[in-house]
Amino acid sequence: MAQYSKILIAVDLSEDSAEVATKARAIAGDDSSGLHLIHVIEPLSFAYGGDIPMDFSGIQDEIHQQATQQLATFGTAHGIPAERQHIVLGRPEVEIHSAAQEINADLIVVGSHGRYGLALLMGSTANGVLHGATCDVLAVRVGDTD
Repeated sequence: MAQYSKILIAVDLSEDSAEVATKARAIAGDDSSGLHLIHVIEPLSFAYGGDIPMDFSGIQDEIHQQATQQLATFGTAHGIPAERQHIVLGRPEVEIHSAAQEINADLIVVGSHGRYGLALLMGSTANGVLHGATCDVLAVRVGDTD
């Protein structure tokens, strides 16, 4: 029996996401029934601020639709069914914490690019997830490791 029964895999749907999912699957062992995927879409208004008088809803809908299709393909490739795939809109660390509590996760697995400053160790999203989590967090080093 695996040490963790519910594992939330936070992915950004980049090429590095497969590495994160593979690590989570290895931890789950033969029982992948507790694996969940989450992808968080940050609202465009976060990136551009609320001061720009533009309606981003059409673009945001397109981003959501593409992410849903990509997550479905990714989930299928990693043996995680649609009912355990979660697409949410918001700040990644907040939404990942919320989803982890909702599914009663005992482990969150997230990728860490580690670039500079504190982000050199954890990455900004991974760092945010670590500091508010109510369960264990595994930051998987991904990307350029030079």
